Amino acid sequence: MLPLKEKDKPIVQKLLSAGCCARCVLRFCCVSVQAAYRKPPQDTLNELQAFISSTENPKTQDSASPPEDPPSKRAKLEAGPSEEDAAAAVKLKDEESRVCVVCLGILQDLCGPAQALKVSETVKAEKYEFDTLVLSVSLPAQLCVREHSCWLHVKKELREKSIAVDRDDLIQVKEAFKWIMQGLVAKELGGVAVVTRVGDRNEEEKELFNATTCSDCFKPTKNKQSVFTRMAVVKALEKIADAKFLKHYPSPPAQPTSSCIPQDVQCLHMSVFVAGRYNKFCRSLPQTPWVIDGERRMESSVEELIAAPVLSSFRSDGFNFSSSGREDVDVRTLGNGEDAYKYFFYLFKSTINKSSDKIRVRDLQIVTREAMSRMKEGEEEKTKSYTALIWTLKPIQREDITFIDDIKDLTLDQKTPLRVLHRRALAVRQRVIHSMNTRFLDSHHFYLGLKTQAGTYIKEFVHGDFGRTKPNLCELLRTDTDILELDVESVDVDWPPSIPE
Repeated sequence: MLPLKEKDKPIVQKLLSAGCCARCVLRFCCVSVQAAYRKPPQDTLNELQAFISSTENPKTQDSASPPEDPPSKRAKLEAGPSEEDAAAAVKLKDEESRVCVVCLGILQDLCGPAQALKVSETVKAEKYEFDTLVLSVSLPAQLCVREHSCWLHVKKELREKSIAVDRDDLIQVKEAFKWIMQGLVAKELGGVAVVTRVGDRNEEEKELFNATTCSDCFKPTKNKQSVFTRMAVVKALEKIADAKFLKHYPSPPAQPTSSCIPQDVQCLHMSVFVAGRYNKFCRSLPQTPWVIDGERRMESSVEELIAAPVLSSFRSDGFNFSSSGREDVDVRTLGNGEDAYKYFFYLFKSTINKSSDKIRVRDLQIVTREAMSRMKEGEEEKTKSYTALIWTLKPIQREDITFIDDIKDLTLDQKTPLRVLHRRALAVRQRVIHSMNTRFLDSHHFYLGLKTQAGTYIKEFVHGDFGRTKPNLCELLRTDTDILELDVESVDVDWPPSIPE
């Protein structure tokens, strides 16, 4: 038996007369029992017809019992429809082949073993290996309009009969679809993320709804292929008054001549987050693809060298690359390397390391989404160590640079460097050089080791950037200086955990 009550009879009567399918009737009656939706639609329809045709049997009164009070006016209002009305509804909805005015056939023709078999065949052809199943469905936007129209149709009847039903209690088409199809698809497959996309069916509804309601909800944007999106429709329906909607759109919705057509089945995998560290041994390799004014400047990048071997092996549609910091194209990263992570199916260290001698990765491991935040936490608090080869204009002696070793926690005021001003806001940023050490080479060259706050512009500290960084090495040595080579020796973040070789 369907979990319906006597007060549901006027709703069932109204919906069947309007042209709703049996499963949509259950949705509007707020039936949340999943098993009720899994019954064959014709069986459910037969039960609904029997339900609205039945009348409550009067209780047999004992002769000694006092006569019952006459039924109240409210009881009359909540009484079921007459047998004549019920018979009319049966006649109207006796044909199961009729397309539902609300779901456009989605809960009729697209919910059953035949459709589940099509989905499973598509998934099997993709040759995924999986353990769990998540089923989703993408529905055409006009379903929102039709459901709103039918709701207003029922709402009027409920108001007349003083029956309160909240719109939020209605079962969504998407939920009912999953309740029916989840078990059918899982039986065929075993488990994978399956997204079924059902195509738009009626362009006339778009034009009517767009042209006459909430025009500011349907503004075109650069990346949208259509302004008639589900979110835009939902937004418009929240804004439009019932009277205005009914002025432009029929209630109940017009009977459709054809049902929705399934467009495709897509298999998606959950996002996998892989963390690790990389070293860069080349002074002509950017961290990410270097494109200026539409022209590529370098053959490859750290990002591409890490991604390419994996993308070719694991059929990934894409990835996102992020790092704990950035190094210039001419800067090597040595020592423990730079924190980085990859977003795609899986990562094999050996595959990447064998693909190029320009980079090397280590400590690769799957982490949680929450753990990724650790890479960005305290970006300015962590420290980085560098080694720089310095040139001086004036000849120097070993004793001319030894005082640098004693400088501790030197605070710099760094105005945004000229070389990055095109992509970073103009500002003065304070950074700290915690310590420095020197190693004399000859009268015009020495090595400078630095341990700095992350985000410090090392090159600008050395040459001064036309006075935009103060103090700078030129001021400290009282001669023009420049940086010839720069290496990142370490990024002092204890993450991700080290994995023994």
